[in-house]
Amino acid sequence: MDPMIIMWLGFILAAYSVVGNDVIQTLGTFLASNEKRPWYVLWLFAATILTATLVYGWYQYDGDVSYQRLLGDGGFADPKYKDPRDIESFGWVYVLPPLVLMVITRFGIPVSTSFLILTFFNPKNLYSMVVKSMTGYLVAFGAAVVLYIFITKSLEKKFAANPIKDSEKTWWTVAQWASTGFLWTQWLAQDFANIYVYLPRKVDTNTFVISLVILLAMLAYIFYSKGGAIQKIVKAKTNTADIRSATFIDLSYGIVLYFFKELNNIPMSTTWVFLGLLAGREIALRYNLSSKVPKETLKDLGMDLGKVFFGLAISIGLVFLIQWITF
Repeated sequence: MDPMIIMWLGFILAAYSVVGNDVIQTLGTFLASNEKRPWYVLWLFAATILTATLVYGWYQYDGDVSYQRLLGDGGFADPKYKDPRDIESFGWVYVLPPLVLMVITRFGIPVSTSFLILTFFNPKNLYSMVVKSMTGYLVAFGAAVVLYIFITKSLEKKFAANPIKDSEKTWWTVAQWASTGFLWTQWLAQDFANIYVYLPRKVDTNTFVISLVILLAMLAYIFYSKGGAIQKIVKAKTNTADIRSATFIDLSYGIVLYFFKELNNIPMSTTWVFLGLLAGREIALRYNLSSKVPKETLKDLGMDLGKVFFGLAISIGLVFLIQWITF
């Protein structure tokens, strides 16, 4: 099969898989708290930010839209993840990771696309990704506990007991959309690598335009379908549909991602950061409301964490199994 066909097929499958699985981590609370708005209005907002972020990365890094996540210290001359055109064994087997991801996503399991897709291109970088991702989970968890126990304790109680007033809706809508926009840019800077790993490290103009159109189409489908199976994890958490609570979730998540984006260029699992944030928030809120954390809450959070480790095991196992079978 022509390598160019495999490159584009892999990109399309990765784009669909990443958008279907990872985007809900970033835009899940945004969708949940804006369910009454037309889907195309929400899509236009997210699409505008995606386009701006992609254009900026492409221009700023001379054609590298991954914000140097794929290049590392070696730059274009010695990238951390090789250009597909420079991989001798590059063939149909490289489309299997996103296909597997699509199947797992159907069951609502929040699998890390970073581990499943990027590890296939460079298994040697797995350890550093796991360490950074686990650190991200713990930092997000701790930050959420501190934030929601000591800072927003009275606010969340107020939100839960008092529906938002009409006079407050405009201000909170602006605040939430602004925090979502900030979070969305930070997430894209991390996860563009998971999709563009299938295309040349230096993306030319034609490839850039075609890939952007594909991404926008995938994003439109996700908004039209209201998030899919992964959205259930977001809706199951306390008060995530309240636009005021969603504002704090998005802002704190965005700050954590910004910290790790600036820390180094190693790709990480935003899935782990997202679930760490939700877990810390849920424990803090339950404790604030009743001075204890119900067993049901711990069980639910344990299941979420179990899904993450299950996804990690599947990701690593499949990567090495496929490589052992085919190479």
